[in-house]
Amino acid sequence: MGVAGILLTFLPEELLGYISSGEMNPLILILQILGALYFAFAILNWMARGNIIGGIYSRPIAIGNVSHFFIGSMALLNSESKHYSVFIWVAGVVYLALAISFGFVLFRHPGKESTSNI
Repeated sequence: MGVAGILLTFLPEELLGYISSGEMNPLILILQILGALYFAFAILNWMARGNIIGGIYSRPIAIGNVSHFFIGSMALLNSESKHYSVFIWVAGVVYLALAISFGFVLFRHPGKESTSNI
């Protein structure tokens, strides 16, 4: 999955050219796999909803979310804006906000902050 993610992130046009055939539209297959990825990520986040996330607790979930939203935001915001609608920019900003939010959760302690002056 990691290799596929890296290849699809950095070489999407080359991969589409390589796997395209006359009968089957490869974009449909990629969208179905992307749909499976989003569904699996949603299930993972739903199943971990009761866990404390932050610090060392549920760190893999936080790292997965940071990675997904950061890479997604960079891809969306780096797209050629003249060919896409405002929706792409809005989605990129939302993705960036989620990446920053999960980054904050990842690197802070999940417990209450102490107010003692020791």
